[in-house]
Amino acid sequence: MKNPASIKAFATHLRILRENAGMSQQELADIAEVSKLTIQRIENAKYSATLDTLVSIAEALNIPLKKLVDY
Repeated sequence: MKNPASIKAFATHLRILRENAGMSQQELADIAEVSKLTIQRIENAKYSATLDTLVSIAEALNIPLKKLVDY
């Protein structure tokens, strides 16, 4: 991983956005059509999400992509 501090900051940001939306990891995963394991890995800073996954997560959270990646 080239930017661990940024990945960790994004992980925290995503968790806050998800919790503010009142969603569990499973609910977000289902709506975004990704696995719960993917959400867990992103939120635990173990995985760097692809653009495709980020777009799906933003749509599932009903927020602009820019808000998702502005951490």
